[in-house]
Amino acid sequence: MMQALPSSLIVIPCLNEAAHIGVLLDQLRPAAARLGARIVVADGGSTDGTPAIVGERAKEDPRIILLHNEKRIQSAAINLAVARFGDGAEYLIRIDAHGGYPADYCDRLVEEALATGADSVVVSMLTSGSGTVQKAAAAAQNSKLGTGGSKHRHLSAGEWVDHGHHALMRISAFRAVGGYDETFSHNEDAELDYRLRQAGYRIWMSGRTQMVYYPRASLSGLYFQYLGYGRGRAKNVLKHRVIPKVRQMVPLLVFPVVVLAAFSFVHWLAAVPLLIWASVCLGYGLWTAVSQRNADIALAGVSAMVMHFGWSVGFWLQLLGLGKQRGVA
Repeated sequence: MMQALPSSLIVIPCLNEAAHIGVLLDQLRPAAARLGARIVVADGGSTDGTPAIVGERAKEDPRIILLHNEKRIQSAAINLAVARFGDGAEYLIRIDAHGGYPADYCDRLVEEALATGADSVVVSMLTSGSGTVQKAAAAAQNSKLGTGGSKHRHLSAGEWVDHGHHALMRISAFRAVGGYDETFSHNEDAELDYRLRQAGYRIWMSGRTQMVYYPRASLSGLYFQYLGYGRGRAKNVLKHRVIPKVRQMVPLLVFPVVVLAAFSFVHWLAAVPLLIWASVCLGYGLWTAVSQRNADIALAGVSAMVMHFGWSVGFWLQLLGLGKQRGVA
């Protein structure tokens, strides 16, 4: 006789995801049935019909629950779902509404948690797009130029890590460290991973499954997303007094380089660092497009520049205590 798998709680934080939420729920329902799991959609006040779609699915399947998240941000959404529905469940499975998943995604996560004894199982996040801007952003986010070689941006064979894209977590560990810090609207996962490690919990990067993320479809959306990421990283640095990694420190120079270029009227040398950075990024985009014979990703260098600049601006604004952080990731 096969041993029953531990019960799980599947949580989907979302805001205005009408284009994705119905298909995602239909995909997750069989896994929820196999795992004896509830699916909680924690909605942050969608105005595009997302709650109505979830409501229709909930009528068809009592495992699906619509939860109103007054605080809007993802960290608060998951904390609320665990507080309301976490009792009796062994594992929390976090699903992003703006993503794609294999049919056996949840099963593989639970199996790896049991096989490794990990308190958290994280996954690789591969990026894919459909339009010209989205494809370029995806190419940039899948590259070392765009993400600095972050482990969870590339496929893994399975390994113990410090941080990764959140997928599964033992609810007892989640609660023991206090859940997500709700003052973080971005980078809340890395901040929680830091506390998990400090408390002695272990994080395993899956080698058996991964998810696909669909990036912003406009450069302005990409900029504000990375502005938030930069703020979140700086907030994490300030809270825990940690030194950023080298791959994070390099983009920090981008904003100062842009500011320095504004003084090129004093001396032309002030513009040289900006020109070098732009040349590297744009050259990378063109090289990628040619090497992959895909003209759609020629703008990957532009996307990388937007990501670098947004992240750098956000980090410096947070470090200097300037401006306000946008409320939703």
